[in-house]
Amino acid sequence: MKLIIDRKRCEGHGLCAEAAPELLRLDDNGDLIVAPEEVPPSSISAARAAAFACPVAALEAQA
Repeated sequence: MKLIIDRKRCEGHGLCAEAAPELLRLDDNGDLIVAPEEVPPSSISAARAAAFACPVAALEAQA
């Protein structure tokens, strides 16, 4: 699974990073950083929760 960011939609609310801090963080400019590129099996539910948490639907959990 991968997390795909629509950078044009992302407004930097950070709710996704709060939902999955092991996968996502905001940098000093408020830009979303995804690490690692591939979501480990143990973090799949966190990845889905992060995508669901985004108020502007800028994050997608892709199988």
